[in-house]
Amino acid sequence: MITFTVRMTFRSEDREEIARILRELTAASRQEPGCVTYIPHRVEREPDTILIYEQYRDQAAADFHRSTPHFASLAVGGLYQRMLDRTLEVLEALA
Repeated sequence: MITFTVRMTFRSEDREEIARILRELTAASRQEPGCVTYIPHRVEREPDTILIYEQYRDQAAADFHRSTPHFASLAVGGLYQRMLDRTLEVLEALA
């Protein structure tokens, strides 16, 4: 299982557009055959910070996710163009 989080910050004026993009990206990502979990969150007390919790069956499924047309248009062409900062954390399950 591949698990990671992506934390991104955005400008306040982009908040509604970011939420729209995330709704579309989430719906499409959850339909991918190797996607186990894809959950975007707004960080409490930091309304311009988004944290996405993602799990994929294996590395091939994570790679597939990044190769999809919806990732290219909504993540790379949408979120990445508006984000101020981005941090990726790969997680290791303990139990």
